[in-house]
Amino acid sequence: MLSALRDAVADPAQVLTRAIDLHANAHDASHFLLIPQAVVVPTSPAEVGRLLQASAAQGVPLTFRSGGTSLSGQAVTDGVLVDVRKNFREIQVLDGGARVRVQPGVTVRAVNNRLARFDRKFGPDPASEVACTVGGVIANNSSGMNCGTTDNAYRTLESVTVVLPSGTVINTGAADADERLHSLEPDLHAGLADLGHRVRSDPASAAEIRRQFSMKNTMGYGLNSLLDFERPVDMLAHLIVGSEGTLGFIADAVFRTVPALKHASTGLLIFPDLYAANAALPALVAAGAATLELMDALSLKVGRSLADSPAVVRDLQVQDHAALLVEYSAETPERLAELRGDGDRLLPTLGLSSPATFSTDPARRAQLWHLRKGLYATVAGARPQGTTALLEDIVVPVPRLGATCEALTGLFAKYRYEDSVIFGHAKDGNIHFMLTDGFASTEQLDRYSAFTEDMVELVLGEGGSLKAEHGTGRVMAPFVRRQYGDELHAVMRQIKRLFDPQGLLNPGVILDEDPQAHLRHIKTAPPVAEEVDRCVSCGYCEPVCPSKDLTLTPRQRIVTLRAIEQARLDGDTALVASLERDYGYESVQTCAVDGMCQTACPVGINTGSLVKRLRRDEAGKVESAVWRTAADHWGHVTKGAGLALTVVAKARSSAPAVAAPVIGGPNRLARSVLGADTVPLHSPELPGGGPARARPAPVDAPDAVYFPACVQTMFGPADSTAGADGVGRGRGVQYSLEQLCERAGVTLLVPEGIDALCCGTPWSSKGMVAGQDSMGARTLAALRAATRDGELPIICDASSCTEGLLSTIEREPELPGRRPLRVLDAVAFAAERILPQLPEHPKLESLALHPTCSSTRLGLDTALTAVAGAVAAQVDVPENWGCCAFAGDRGMLHPELTASATRKQAAEVVALGAAAHASCNRTCELGMTRATGSQYQHVLELLEEQTR
Repeated sequence: MLSALRDAVADPAQVLTRAIDLHANAHDASHFLLIPQAVVVPTSPAEVGRLLQASAAQGVPLTFRSGGTSLSGQAVTDGVLVDVRKNFREIQVLDGGARVRVQPGVTVRAVNNRLARFDRKFGPDPASEVACTVGGVIANNSSGMNCGTTDNAYRTLESVTVVLPSGTVINTGAADADERLHSLEPDLHAGLADLGHRVRSDPASAAEIRRQFSMKNTMGYGLNSLLDFERPVDMLAHLIVGSEGTLGFIADAVFRTVPALKHASTGLLIFPDLYAANAALPALVAAGAATLELMDALSLKVGRSLADSPAVVRDLQVQDHAALLVEYSAETPERLAELRGDGDRLLPTLGLSSPATFSTDPARRAQLWHLRKGLYATVAGARPQGTTALLEDIVVPVPRLGATCEALTGLFAKYRYEDSVIFGHAKDGNIHFMLTDGFASTEQLDRYSAFTEDMVELVLGEGGSLKAEHGTGRVMAPFVRRQYGDELHAVMRQIKRLFDPQGLLNPGVILDEDPQAHLRHIKTAPPVAEEVDRCVSCGYCEPVCPSKDLTLTPRQRIVTLRAIEQARLDGDTALVASLERDYGYESVQTCAVDGMCQTACPVGINTGSLVKRLRRDEAGKVESAVWRTAADHWGHVTKGAGLALTVVAKARSSAPAVAAPVIGGPNRLARSVLGADTVPLHSPELPGGGPARARPAPVDAPDAVYFPACVQTMFGPADSTAGADGVGRGRGVQYSLEQLCERAGVTLLVPEGIDALCCGTPWSSKGMVAGQDSMGARTLAALRAATRDGELPIICDASSCTEGLLSTIEREPELPGRRPLRVLDAVAFAAERILPQLPEHPKLESLALHPTCSSTRLGLDTALTAVAGAVAAQVDVPENWGCCAFAGDRGMLHPELTASATRKQAAEVVALGAAAHASCNRTCELGMTRATGSQYQHVLELLEEQTR
């Protein structure tokens, strides 16, 4: 089998077979787990076609995976797993945004970001838009909070390019598509035509199909395509929607887009109970509400625990309460005001538990939507340790929703699912509910089986569907016949046979005659680390992870650690050894510990915290002692590092042909002897060292304490070796900030002994606790003295160091009556205090701006953009922006990490051809300089130059 797979792709390395590859890629967001025999990463539709042919020839099942956010088990397999996320990410906007062509590995958010400039958006709007991909949206016919059955994938799809199990490629948008299907796949063409005639000529079948698909429905195959279209090729295109990877591979798709309404107002309505919330639905729909999202009492209780929980939830003493997140949207402010007026007049009649307020403020609206969009992962993250979260998805006619919720609550009590939660898209009668349990023992599985039987009877008895938007998957495959009846179930089985005669494409998904199928292969989640045990494998973290295309993502780091622990519990010492052998490089060494995963995680997990601890545990006594000593002599260390870089830079500039082997040979030898994770790799774009951190005596009383980052001493400013005097265009951020402050009438004070002080990040990122504590104590003492015990604010000129200082201050013991130290990043300080004082000045034509992971986490990006706007007339943040993964010294230890993280962003920057390039952190500037070949400077250096 492996030989056939390797022959199907251009590079045998695209076929992954190590234990760590199999276990890391095995998990999706569902509660099922199967370990694949191999993982393949194809680069083109042609390779996918050859893989399908190899699967058929070898008789080995094959399953496609992109975002891995599916919840019903449709993206796991014990056959061959084909990862189509990495190499299928192209977006092509058509007709001024009216249409868009998308490959399957693109996330919904990426599509919407591309369409935003055209005031258009993708029709489906799933809550998982940050991570779910278009391939998955099509495969599951995903909808979401707003689109209902009008703007979902089925309704907005124009055409699709499909690779069939035979290897045949059909572009259904081509003028000769139907003829091509007839020629290349005559049995499939004729079979689809026959099935269309079969259901159209049977009034009972046609009526049942129309009833089933009048509501949200992703149970079974989309039989409505047999009624909605006459040409077999159009039936094929729309049968692919919702087929969950069981009929073919989606190489790309063209969608009609929908208007992105610019104006919206959002509010949270609190009701005494679920029944009251559901009773209000008809009136709110009639009043023009675009979105009505239901949350029950447990949802609200969990929501209260979030750090950014809206006040209306945080201050609520939750009992039996329920809430509706209501949003009105319109193209104009006037129309929005009309809708709001109708809604406001309605509110007093709804029996609310507390007054409701609506807001158009983006920050307040985002807060409410964060509560809702992250609800599944947030609630699941609060589950008891070691249990599994299982999310179900049903729909009933809206008038029956209240009674259904009440009956479901009764089933939870009957089967002792005490922490079950109900939430979802109430406007469509579509709700989700979650069960948490071990799902391992006979008693637990019997209880779950009995609950499922009762739930199925309840939903079908109310005229609903057992799946509304999450797909049938494995969890509801045994119940498709019960929902549709024998005749329509037989039609579905014939569809599967026509497309996939051997039944090798994602078997066990959508159709499964085993009545116990939903009780098998339920995964366990053994506790492994306090930092990450709440993870539910939702995958929201993966798109923002800089190592996602090189080694492991945060989700994969966590599930692999769980696999090691499970293997240990199972006594599988060989598997433990195999996984641990590769875990060091794949997980620990190549994690940027940039914390971007935390910004996307609904429960705030920072996998970097786990990696830091693992680094600490792996660090030997000698290494710890070295870093402890470095903390005590930090001024000498930074000056020495800067001097070494200056010597190298001068040698390189005076005799590059001689210097390269003299420098590179010993450097690489040291890395080979001492380890790539120990000795940094020197590269030509690195500058010479910078000046020592100056401490000019302030003439006037200081307005703030300035903490220049030590990284400016180790790495000199851009073009620092360009002139004969060793000083080029840039003079460094300390010089620039002090000049700007002088022009704005702001006096700064630099703490005494600044050369020996540091924010603590170098020790924190490596898990060197002793050195971190030593440096932290010395830095805090100096800052206490300089700020007059917290009276003055502290300004830092590198975003990662600003974050490091904040972390150091958080570790400071609290003392009664002592003021907390306040830290501002220099960019935020400049936006607030300096920009308003600056006179009119010339601007650069254009600027490519690189926000950093720290600036994003600290909420600095708005200020960063404002300062950049004072530098250049046009400021561009690349669409493919992400963490550069230079991560202090990580980009020198593992340059392949930075290369992978910046590849797409760098290509976009080069295409922009901007006049200047800026960021707000020196090492990030170095990473982007390496990636693009253009010199990046601190944005304040550029501001100082433009305003001299």
